[in-house]
Amino acid sequence: MTLEEYLAYDDGTDTCYELVNGELVAMPPESDLNNQIASFLFATFLQVGVPYYCLRIGAQIAVGGARATARQPDLMVLSEAAAAALEGAARCVITYDMPPPLLVVEVVSPGQESRDYRYKRSEYAGRRILEYWIVDPTADKVTILEWVDGLYEERVFEGDEPISSAQFSKLKVSAKGILSAGR
Repeated sequence: MTLEEYLAYDDGTDTCYELVNGELVAMPPESDLNNQIASFLFATFLQVGVPYYCLRIGAQIAVGGARATARQPDLMVLSEAAAAALEGAARCVITYDMPPPLLVVEVVSPGQESRDYRYKRSEYAGRRILEYWIVDPTADKVTILEWVDGLYEERVFEGDEPISSAQFSKLKVSAKGILSAGR
């Protein structure tokens, strides 16, 4: 399936899909833990002044792969330009002709570690997303990948260590604070 076919696809159900290498993949419902962490971060970004219309839960982004791929991160923070580009769109998908998000957050589900740490890392790097956060409740850590000179530089935060974000310098939260949001 091409990205264009995917964007026009409607099977008449409420099933949510990702497009992975040209194939529809039904997404299982998110765990309550993932939803709580994403909601906590949504509220946290609002508190540091990110406008509500730049925050997205349930939005997708077209990324590169062997074939067409569209991922649905747990949370995206959009630039003003990306938010404007989505206005009036039939589906909430950041396509290749739109500016990439400033930040993508993935909360790792058990058994999906390689998807979030490996595959999505290269897919998001292909879109030059400035920050990619991997929140891993099982490993009790938050990994922040920052786009620097064409590559992601990785920093790992654990416990009470404050999160340091190049994009969001006013952020005042620790890895423990994020991870405990769902517990």
